[in-house]
Amino acid sequence: MRALKLNSASRPATSALNAVPASVPFRHELDLPLGIVEGFYGPAWSWAEREFVMRQLAAAGYRFYLYAPKGDEQLRRRWRMPHRAEDIATLSRFGASCRSENVAFGLGLSPYGLCDDFTPAARSLLTRKIDELNAVSPDIIAILFDDMRGDLPGLAQTQARIVELVAERTTAKRIVMCPTYYSDDTVLDRVFGQRDEDYLYDLGRLLDSRIDVFWTGEEVCSREITPGHLTRVATQLNRLPVLWDNYPVNDGPRMSPHLHLRGFTGRSAANAPLLAAHAVNPALQPGLSLIPALTLVNAYKCGAAYEYADSWSLAARYVLGEELTTQVREDLLLLQDWGLERLGDRRHLLLERYRRFDHRCAREIVAWLNGDYAVSAETVQTQ
Repeated sequence: MRALKLNSASRPATSALNAVPASVPFRHELDLPLGIVEGFYGPAWSWAEREFVMRQLAAAGYRFYLYAPKGDEQLRRRWRMPHRAEDIATLSRFGASCRSENVAFGLGLSPYGLCDDFTPAARSLLTRKIDELNAVSPDIIAILFDDMRGDLPGLAQTQARIVELVAERTTAKRIVMCPTYYSDDTVLDRVFGQRDEDYLYDLGRLLDSRIDVFWTGEEVCSREITPGHLTRVATQLNRLPVLWDNYPVNDGPRMSPHLHLRGFTGRSAANAPLLAAHAVNPALQPGLSLIPALTLVNAYKCGAAYEYADSWSLAARYVLGEELTTQVREDLLLLQDWGLERLGDRRHLLLERYRRFDHRCAREIVAWLNGDYAVSAETVQTQ
């Protein structure tokens, strides 16, 4: 950036992760940093899966990886509890792996309840947590206020003070925050309370210019992101936003019955100079997430010449191989648009079809067909 539960029995075997190919067919070479923000609800990836995705996308030019899964309680609802030494060691090892691939490693902290009561005692707890996370030596620290109550007096002021304290204590070189109202989408007001109309302007005024700010677009899961929209948001925030792109993420009860496989659309290359960075929130299926993530490279690289279907074919052949690509292309409508709830008897046919492939992505499709990636409303409300 600039200035800045699957059961073990049902999970696709990590020992069978496919080897990273010798070279990718396309590579991101623009100034705009691309990265992964692991920020979904539901079953967590294994560390082997994270390593696999990180190395694949590093080869394509992705330059940062933010670890912020909703299921990590000690970075979210139980953030006040100390991390175990073995957890710090695991995070540190993954951070070192990222840096070995020239990928900046970040940690996302969601300090639940802190905005409600930012007392001296709470400040002390936050200071202790940041000191604890410093042991991981993250390159990026993210303070995430998303999906929390927002109808609080002086919300922007309180959040700016929290971020200021983090900036004073962290050893990370870059800091990014996610607002409570991270989109124009009115669903946020319905769920988390009506926003103050000056909230973004206040954040832009109060936050140090070195702090980056996440934004998802006109919707929580934006179908299109335009230069005009980004220009307006940059004016409100008094800085270029970091795009938190909620595609191909497929968490929650509405999206987890669908596989998000198609290439990126609605992301113009003209957005590049209007963004501080572009972070992709991946799908629950790590291997399959690579396909759309790779098409984003081509969207920026090709500009007006970008063809999303052609780029999908290129990325799919790289990730899946020729035979499995042919099969997934044939079933794309069923997998992405129909989803599990409408498959009926076709589900058994698809299970038989994909079980014959010895490939991790085929195993991910089988696990999805078996319901192993389902994310309930209760999970979203409790993670």
